[in-house]
Amino acid sequence: MAACGDEWQTEGRTDSYRYNPVMAAEASSVLDQYLRHRRRWEIVLWMLFGAFSGVANSIVATMDLERGSKAFDWQEPWIWEFSSVVILLSLIPAQLVFERRFPIRLDTWRGSLPWHVLATLPYSLLHVLGMVALRQLVYMALGGRYDFGHWPRELWYEYLKDARTYTFLLGIVYFYRLILLRWQGEARLFTAPDAGPPLEAVDRPERFLVRKLGTEFLVAARDIEWLEAAENYVNLHVRGRVYPLRSTMTAIQARLDPERFVRVHRSYIVNRTFLAHIEPLDSGDASLLLKDGTHVPCSRRYRQALRGEQTSAAVGINNHKEGIEHKALRGN
Repeated sequence: MAACGDEWQTEGRTDSYRYNPVMAAEASSVLDQYLRHRRRWEIVLWMLFGAFSGVANSIVATMDLERGSKAFDWQEPWIWEFSSVVILLSLIPAQLVFERRFPIRLDTWRGSLPWHVLATLPYSLLHVLGMVALRQLVYMALGGRYDFGHWPRELWYEYLKDARTYTFLLGIVYFYRLILLRWQGEARLFTAPDAGPPLEAVDRPERFLVRKLGTEFLVAARDIEWLEAAENYVNLHVRGRVYPLRSTMTAIQARLDPERFVRVHRSYIVNRTFLAHIEPLDSGDASLLLKDGTHVPCSRRYRQALRGEQTSAAVGINNHKEGIEHKALRGN
């Protein structure tokens, strides 16, 4: 079976695959467009989510006030709810950073969960202080005065809501990552079978299995152009595609062919086959230009090793050529 970097659909066996170019092209084109502007789209999605929540909560608050026969100005529920939404949206970046530091996974949840429970306290306090400040500013601009009420009671009330909101937003983040992972395709390493010898070397894999949108296909290790650390994953860059692999840079480096792959940064590994040019920088670091035009940073720590390996490779090639020429002369 030929291993390649294209997409192959499984036919029921791990060693038999059938290429489906139409399905691969349709799935990849939309994904490529999304990933190209992923951060921008994520900001738009959060803004749409905040706008929907603000409108829905404002309508519900208005209906509750009317049902309770309480006197209020029509704009007050909208000020309350959107001031809350604005602060919650502003706290999302900090919440994401904290989640990266304490990810909740099957192997880490026991250690991470208590930290997230503790994080709901400053999260709620910042939310309350921020939204009260915004409400006071808006009321002041409208010629009124905002009264938060009895602080101890209201703080406890808001904390109960904020703890649920914190959990709900984390759930949205993990659900989004799951959908994106299924859409993007997750790479996996072959493992040794329960019985019998493996079909290929497990410690030095020649191929990776990628599962994407209900299909499975193989990616040859030699076709991986560069690797990039991304939170709990290592992204494999193959012919313009990105396939996340759940691993660390150190672990995957140990299993890649050292004659082909070289570590150039704490967060990057490159395939020498696709390296076109090394551009030194004044800082002592370097910028690596790959054959497809991608620029990969090379830190000072790894630059000398990269240059040494390239020099050794060049010397080896020259020695090989000289040996061939010497044999040719002896033959003549």
